[in-house]
Amino acid sequence: MSNWTAEEMPNLEGKTALVTGANSGIGFEATKKLARKNAEVVMACRKKEKGLEAKEEIEAEIEGPDLRVMQVDLASLDSIHETAEKFKSEYEKLDLLFNNAGVMAIPRRETEDGFEYQIGVNHLGHYALTGLLLEKLENADDEARIISQSSIAHENGDINFEDINHEKSYDRMQAYSDSKLANILFAKELDRKLKEDDLDIKAIASHPGVSHTNLFNAEESQHNIIVTKLMGLGLKLFGQSPEKGCLPMLYAATSEEIEGGEFIGPDGFKAIRGSPERQIPSEKAQDEKLAERLWEKSGEMTGVEYNL
Repeated sequence: MSNWTAEEMPNLEGKTALVTGANSGIGFEATKKLARKNAEVVMACRKKEKGLEAKEEIEAEIEGPDLRVMQVDLASLDSIHETAEKFKSEYEKLDLLFNNAGVMAIPRRETEDGFEYQIGVNHLGHYALTGLLLEKLENADDEARIISQSSIAHENGDINFEDINHEKSYDRMQAYSDSKLANILFAKELDRKLKEDDLDIKAIASHPGVSHTNLFNAEESQHNIIVTKLMGLGLKLFGQSPEKGCLPMLYAATSEEIEGGEFIGPDGFKAIRGSPERQIPSEKAQDEKLAERLWEKSGEMTGVEYNL
């Protein structure tokens, strides 16, 4: 076991990080830990008021954090483009991009652009945001890193290109698993392309194990109150806190031992909890042809093309 902690992160003074979903759960805890290490953190949140509340909470706990809130709705390509343009106009570079925000196992609905909501937010929104910010990642003083947050659930995922928006058939947990598989395929394909272009940027995937966050009690959930309470009890008994759940993505972002294209998760039983370590994702997550096809489909669906 590695027993790695956030205290082992290097001093991040002069580094700019952007964290999606920074106002709660894993994103909030990661933002705090990055701020403690002197990074400038852009808190990219769907609801700006929630982001401002989270910012104030961190400021009350940490002396002089360098935080900025930007509103971005990953379910809207217009919002993603607007936020990317705002960032590019105000920042010279981006050192660390955390594609962290997500939704889990919700009833079927569609994004503003007609995508099934889970694949739309969890994968396509981050695909678009990353592509639009790539030039700022290229401007990083040293090596830049892009961290895509996946899940243990990716192991049950599949990408059905004939029904990627789950219009013919919808199972909310399957759709979530598919989106989490997409996160790893995206990270691996992006890293391959970055290496081909000899860019000093690493793309890495991570997962938090089973962590007690608002993914499990989201407003959109169909779970009744009894099921929700039982899930909460199970998470407290077997899962881990967001403070621990954020460690794999922080390790992926800052450890000198990490290579591009790797997959980082907790080292405990069934990868449910523990300290961060390298892990091997499912066979489908390692399928280069599947990753290439998803890349092409993602570009087609979002209209965002990478300069790679």
